[in-house]
Amino acid sequence: MCRGLRGAVVSSPVRAVVCPELGPLDRLVIEERPTPVPGPGQVVVDVKAMGVNYVDGLICQGRYQMKPATPYVPGGELAGVVSAVADDVSRLSVGERVMAMNGFGAFAEQVAVNSVSVGPIPAGLGFGQAAAFIQSYSTAWFTMTRRTSVHEGEWLLVLGAGGGIGLAAVDVGVALGARVIAAASSAEKLEAAVAMGAIETIAYEDEDLKTRAREISGGGVDVVIDSVGGHHSEPALRATRRFGRFCVIGFASGPIASVPLNQILLNNRTVIGVDWGAWAMSDLGGNQELLDELVALVENGRIHPAVPTERPLAEAAAVMTGLLDRSLAGKVVLVP
Repeated sequence: MCRGLRGAVVSSPVRAVVCPELGPLDRLVIEERPTPVPGPGQVVVDVKAMGVNYVDGLICQGRYQMKPATPYVPGGELAGVVSAVADDVSRLSVGERVMAMNGFGAFAEQVAVNSVSVGPIPAGLGFGQAAAFIQSYSTAWFTMTRRTSVHEGEWLLVLGAGGGIGLAAVDVGVALGARVIAAASSAEKLEAAVAMGAIETIAYEDEDLKTRAREISGGGVDVVIDSVGGHHSEPALRATRRFGRFCVIGFASGPIASVPLNQILLNNRTVIGVDWGAWAMSDLGGNQELLDELVALVENGRIHPAVPTERPLAEAAAVMTGLLDRSLAGKVVLVP
């Protein structure tokens, strides 16, 4: 036992993915690090699954606005079991199943996390689902309930519908009563979106996105969720009807789209920027309220996070590469 904490700390090396310098992902290495001990306000989590997100790969490559000092352990999302608790933490106990957003450091077998970033795993979710839950579902729920409002019966077009945020957006849209059109680059991704509740699909590498979306929706969609960018953004914007809302979440295809401003003026369309992460850090109370709503939706059976594919910790670079080149469908987590 260690003084100043609850729970046993076993002094054995902990494997972690380490980014020695920002650049190509093939530079990532697996290292053994000392067993973490919780500092003030922290808990140690025995990690069972680690969420992998598109942004993780960008950060490792130095292509994101946040550039951590190296060497560092990537990964911002995890789920596991609390194994040690600092004495000044009262809301968490050893043995609890928890999930957390921790900024960096998740790609390790054990992680010390600030307790304010840790919450219980909703009943019915496995560790993999929980590790892949917070970022994707918070982004989708923030988009459709804070940045705009999606109403029952509206047509919702989701680009990149077979990825993590895309599948969450389909699930949330269905929960809100929208009629969801899933647009993605492969049959496998579209099948995943249909399984999540999409009622129509568009293979936008082979079909005309604007024309098909208008045909399906009877003249135009009400809301677009765009986490893809590139050459798909403009036709999706043109597919919105009068007073349509176009939500910009990210640019997974690489290029940042340029759209003619007259297409925003026409039909009184609105373009909405979505940055859940920045908002969450600036409004801790508001973000906790949002997370509480999501947990209630899971426990009430209104949203249904998919069971992700599991890959070993040593494949972190390969998984991030697959997210960056959009070859992976669905959600993937790393496991120790």
